[in-house]
Amino acid sequence: MTDARSATPFDFNGRRVVVAGGSRGIGRSIALAFAQAGATVSICARGVEALEQTRNDIVAFGAVAHVQTCDLADGASIERYIADAAAALGGIDVLVNNASGYGFGDDDESWLAGFNVDLMAAVRASRFALPHLEASTHACILHTSSIAAFHPRVNGAGYAAIKAALSQYTTSQALALAAKRIRVNAIAPGSIEFFDGLWDRRRRDEPQLYRATLAKIPFGRFGTPESIAHAALFLASPWAEWITGQTLCVDGGQGLSG
Repeated sequence: MTDARSATPFDFNGRRVVVAGGSRGIGRSIALAFAQAGATVSICARGVEALEQTRNDIVAFGAVAHVQTCDLADGASIERYIADAAAALGGIDVLVNNASGYGFGDDDESWLAGFNVDLMAAVRASRFALPHLEASTHACILHTSSIAAFHPRVNGAGYAAIKAALSQYTTSQALALAAKRIRVNAIAPGSIEFFDGLWDRRRRDEPQLYRATLAKIPFGRFGTPESIAHAALFLASPWAEWITGQTLCVDGGQGLSG
């Protein structure tokens, strides 16, 4: 029988990985990829059902899994989660900040959703995880930004602005933590399609926008969550040991079209 971990070229045995926003889409794929590579994994999200399903999928790789509900817009909830995750895993080597409030509107609610979830959740989780990361010899922080951070937008200006702030925070955080040998990088996905995700819904509800966006991707298809997970594995691995303060675009060339 083939070992479920045999398909990955990375070895994260003994590493402890926390994925904030890890029950669906990109976060789920990142959590599963680390589990497949041998890591122990903790994930959080608001929805219990999706958390439990992802827990089962992590355990199927033979990995230790910790799951916990958490409102990533709330600092106290993040503090509890990080403490519980570190206790369950015995520490933290890799922190992945993946959650998004999807604040695409121009009203205050949309801007605040982006600020609190996309940006401040990353700031807060990093702050609470720092003592555990300082104790690790393989410490790494990864943020999920977006290619929206690099281009002006007619729609979703708030989302783009907050993601740009997250990419900027990545550089400042990387500089601040370099002396502690904690690497900090971000991934900027292009348009990613998965079941019941943003682009799957737009395919059904806004087919004209879906087709127009697809036409701008030189590789001729939407990305998959697995593509982002593979980038996360690389950036957290020893192969990226001298990479910090960077935002890696993973977009099939979508950003080349502006």
